[in-house]
Amino acid sequence: MHIMDIAENGITAGADCIHIRIEEDRIENSYGVKISDNGKGMSDDFLGKVTDPFVTTRKTRSVGLGLAFLKEAALRCNGTFNVTSEPGKGTTVEAFFEHNHIDRAPTGDMAGSITVLIAGNPGIDFDYSHIIDGEEFSLDTRELRSSDISLTDPEIILNLARLIREKLDELS
Repeated sequence: MHIMDIAENGITAGADCIHIRIEEDRIENSYGVKISDNGKGMSDDFLGKVTDPFVTTRKTRSVGLGLAFLKEAALRCNGTFNVTSEPGKGTTVEAFFEHNHIDRAPTGDMAGSITVLIAGNPGIDFDYSHIIDGEEFSLDTRELRSSDISLTDPEIILNLARLIREKLDELS
């Protein structure tokens, strides 16, 4: 859910491309998540308080819990958290965890998360890569679009979810 939330933040900020990278290294006992966008970015002032749960740019509610929860999850698992942003260029959120930490939440259904993002945001490109112990699977909707694949076709979305699940199973 953290990944979907951060990606949606980028979309709300006007991004037309979201990069999602997950890197798991069981030997080094590390688990990293990096989400970058090319949205409007944040001012230094706002960046300084972006992990405060009572700070948000939304008008529909007065709390913004996504980044605060992700930061606390990373720190709770002997990890680190960082947000960088440049106005007019975009934002990058990075969270690193101790892979085998008892409090690290499971990755969850990445195939479902990625395909929901794709299907729910047809005008946005997603570049997703997942690396497990040096082996990588990548999916870039820009490449799919160049092949005239319709990313609004439910059958295509189901096949993408199946492909992602199969590839992640192969990496595990």
